[in-house]
Amino acid sequence: MWNGKSVSVILMTYAERDSIRATIEGFFATGVVDEVLVVNNNAQPGTSEEVAQTPAREVVETRQGYGWASRRGLREASGDLLVLAEPDGTFLPADVVKLLAYSDDCDAVFGTRTTRELIWSGANMGAFLKWGNWAVAKLIEALFNTSHLSDVGCTYKLLSRPLAERLNPDFKIGGSSFGPELMLRTITSGARFVEVPVNYLPRVGQSAVTGELRKTVVLGCQMIGLILCFRLTTLGQTRKPSPPRRPTPAAAPRAETVAPGTATT
Repeated sequence: MWNGKSVSVILMTYAERDSIRATIEGFFATGVVDEVLVVNNNAQPGTSEEVAQTPAREVVETRQGYGWASRRGLREASGDLLVLAEPDGTFLPADVVKLLAYSDDCDAVFGTRTTRELIWSGANMGAFLKWGNWAVAKLIEALFNTSHLSDVGCTYKLLSRPLAERLNPDFKIGGSSFGPELMLRTITSGARFVEVPVNYLPRVGQSAVTGELRKTVVLGCQMIGLILCFRLTTLGQTRKPSPPRRPTPAAAPRAETVAPGTATT
């Protein structure tokens, strides 16, 4: 629970059998997470057995792909605040508090893995991947005139339930380019968003997407194509974010009326 709002963490799993249990336990250990929803996307044998040893809830999405699994999770999770994360050990569960800290001011919070001081030794964030993510993020920032962006590939994101329910029917992508689509639809919807740095750790096991240079390059080109097409098809349709929410002023204490000549203690 965070400021009276329930928090759901959504974990999409395919090849994370050896790390998913520790990730689930880590999120519950933060004390602010009410639900962990695991989306089994044709995962390795033994994954469900690992999940069953935790309080997490599991659903199965048979359509293969990061986007399909993420979209299923956003539909199924029950919280007021929905957090997307990875169960592969690359993110610190404790960093969920960083995203939640901005949930009162923004409809969406995007994590970024490109802050040098928070990239752990051994993490899969070499110069090519880091600056590639940065460059594609800056393309979005320039084309859509947004606030600061530095990473298009970070799964660690928070969405308010109203925003998730508004965006979910419009999602088209079922594969690995879903992350940028989520960001683009958030931006063009006029939702308020901010980006915050998160820790990035070495992965437990091999990534099915960014572990090979060729796959990384192909994915980057797909993302650039998506962004350019999205800009062309949404010209004049982007809504401006609403102004900051004004805090409710605290009521001033009433002065006690004292009758003339009455002593006070």
